Amino acid sequence: MTAWLKGIGQDWAHDPQGMPTGRKFLILAVMAFGQFMALFDIQIVSASLRDVQAGLAAGPDEISWVQTAYLMAELVMIPLSGYLAHAMSTRWAFTFSAASFTFFSLMCGLSWDMSSMIAFRAAQGFTGGTMVSLVFATAFTIFTGKQRAMIPAILGAVSVLAPTLGPSAGGAITDWLDWRWLFFINVIPGIVVTLLSSQVIRVDRAQPALFGRIDWSHLIAMAVFLAGLEYVLEEGPRHDWFGDQTIAMAGWCSLVGFVLFLERSFFSPNPLVKLSPFRRPTFAFACIFNLVLGVGMYSAVYLVPVYLGQVRGFDSLQIGETVIVVGLAQMLSVVVAASLSQKLDARIMITVGLTCFALSLWLSSNMTSNWGFWELAPSQALRGFAMMLCIVPSVTMALAGFQPAELKYASGLFNLMRNLGGAIGIAVVNTLLQNHTRMDSLRLGEAMAHGAAPINDTIAAMAGRMSAIAPDPHQALLSAQGLFARVAGREALTLAFNDVFRLLAWMFIAALVMVPFCRPPANAAPPPPDAAH
Repeated sequence: MTAWLKGIGQDWAHDPQGMPTGRKFLILAVMAFGQFMALFDIQIVSASLRDVQAGLAAGPDEISWVQTAYLMAELVMIPLSGYLAHAMSTRWAFTFSAASFTFFSLMCGLSWDMSSMIAFRAAQGFTGGTMVSLVFATAFTIFTGKQRAMIPAILGAVSVLAPTLGPSAGGAITDWLDWRWLFFINVIPGIVVTLLSSQVIRVDRAQPALFGRIDWSHLIAMAVFLAGLEYVLEEGPRHDWFGDQTIAMAGWCSLVGFVLFLERSFFSPNPLVKLSPFRRPTFAFACIFNLVLGVGMYSAVYLVPVYLGQVRGFDSLQIGETVIVVGLAQMLSVVVAASLSQKLDARIMITVGLTCFALSLWLSSNMTSNWGFWELAPSQALRGFAMMLCIVPSVTMALAGFQPAELKYASGLFNLMRNLGGAIGIAVVNTLLQNHTRMDSLRLGEAMAHGAAPINDTIAAMAGRMSAIAPDPHQALLSAQGLFARVAGREALTLAFNDVFRLLAWMFIAALVMVPFCRPPANAAPPPPDAAH
């Protein structure tokens, strides 16, 4: 502990790599925990939306915005965090982010209606976004040698573990306490992170003059582009996409914002987000892999709880207990992934990771309407293991070799791709789920039409058993037909889940095509340990 606290008030901005090792790991622990909180809160409400809806008397179309508002705002802040860190210094940007995130977490728990909840969730996501990307840039700045080789595994585990554990922890908290504690639980840890970060994160100096040179048109363009895109992705599956006038307008605004964002990124004398990291092909490929991983990770985290709730009728706690397998597998695989990253070519690791991820999704595409914990456990465990084999080499490929000034922007863009992939993935699987449910219902209807006699006999037998409850034969027949229709609908929905998982598996297999073209830079391999360490 003495080594960790050594020189706690000393400024290491002139030589961040020269600070004591214990101090480096203290900074990493503080920032990684802040990142965990920000990512954890994306999915913490996913298994408890019905409880939040009931508590705030919200409509079914409103409740999804508890997640959407957070993710939309976080998407805007993540690429902006690099500029803020240069202007405020990493220390004060992270401290302000942690303090604001804690305050708005408290306000979310105190929300009095759905409008206040949405506003506070948006503020919570926006202020927490800074914590998501700065930890990557800071860790790659202060660590060298073999210590740096561990960073992708540690932070990669946090990046995928936090949203995966969110539904499990959220379900348990709601069952044991109350849905408001989904947000109150952040307060004490948030205060601790705020206080520690203000004291220990002294790795660079502020450049306050940058605040006077902000390109506001760039900021507005980025906000309109990302927020509009997230709105289209969230609302599109429910409202016929661009057939809805509001969604079409949001889509056009997002497109215009994107064009202006690119123009400002290339031609502004002081761009808020620099796209220069994309000049490196390796960084671009790593971002694509992160986008694909975001699609698969967030889609799977979304689909399994929906299946358990709609098909199996599980409550929040049962859902949490079932999906926690992914998180446990991720924790167990951290050491394996960290060790392999120092021995294997990054392309080999990504190939194995993508293949295992595809296999896990394929295993999930054989579900029946009776699957529960034990049937889902193998595919979920394999998926958790595969995530680490994908994320560790992609982090190394993305961030190795950048100078500290450009590293903050590279980290923001890299993390943005994962969250953007999640937003795209959830929207796409929602649309696919709806479409395939309709198609599978029609197929079941056609199949039942060809075998009408056995079905009619089954319904008649059911009506006979129900006659004891409903003496009226006509009423008993209607009840039997309704029950049979619900069973058929449940089976069609299960088939639709299988179809979606199968399509996701093919996406990961298709991503393997990029691997041979992804050549890690020479400095991506861990350099020899410094003499000082």
